[in-house]
Amino acid sequence: MAGHDALTPEGVAAARGLAAALPDLLVEARQVAGTVAAGWHGRRRAGPGEDFWQFRPFLSGESMRGIDWRRSARDETLYVRERERENAHTVWLWVDLSASMDFRSELALKSKQNLALIFALALAELLSRAGERVGLVGDAEPTARRDGAEVIAMKLARLGAVEASRAPIAMRRRDDAVFISDFLGPPAERESLFADLATLESRVHLVEIADPVEETFPFAGRVDFIDPENGARLTAGRAETWHDTYLASRTEHRARLISACRAGWSHTLARTDRPATETLIGLCGQLSAPEGGGA
Repeated sequence: MAGHDALTPEGVAAARGLAAALPDLLVEARQVAGTVAAGWHGRRRAGPGEDFWQFRPFLSGESMRGIDWRRSARDETLYVRERERENAHTVWLWVDLSASMDFRSELALKSKQNLALIFALALAELLSRAGERVGLVGDAEPTARRDGAEVIAMKLARLGAVEASRAPIAMRRRDDAVFISDFLGPPAERESLFADLATLESRVHLVEIADPVEETFPFAGRVDFIDPENGARLTAGRAETWHDTYLASRTEHRARLISACRAGWSHTLARTDRPATETLIGLCGQLSAPEGGGA
């Protein structure tokens, strides 16, 4: 999950490519959000809030509807039960922009990176429409603007792969964080990320992006496999003999991702040969689930 160094020629080229692609991806993301939007309104609730705040003495002239009669009966003094005002919910987005995310096979509708960006921007669009706050990990302030998707797109173009790949520094309790990646980076880096996330009081949603060939390994004969992160080359004389071993390793990798999800967290698989709306509908359900829920 390591990104390009922004100071290298590769980093500059990656940043320019990202900036050039974002306008078209933003248009597609808004179309996806429009398909999903019906019936989803985020997690905001009408009224003053649902959480207990405090008891305070009843004041003359107030409406008696606010009196908590059970508490008042304890010492024959009238008390009002106050609730904490519920503010807009905040969702933080993290998009993996490392080299492995550039991959796209002939079976895929788009690259893993483009699908990840569409998910992030579509979520930002939906959240903004619902009056929620949305932020980008690596940036200090979430936005509550109605054009939140455009704000996130501009921040992604500005921050680039290095800042956007940073783990969150601080999140509030009841915030949600959506991490979109293939999670194929170095195991030590991935485990460090999960360890940092485990210290948060926020809910975390892992969206695993996968190309169909990564799921099926349809290779045969002599095949050269090249690591997109470091250029290392591995040649298979008869690739079909690796099929079962590879799929077993892939299954183990996914099991580790799922096992990293604590109570209230979720894992979602998103394939690049499937419509983005399918995954986004499920993810919106996870974001709307009560605390303690999840999959």
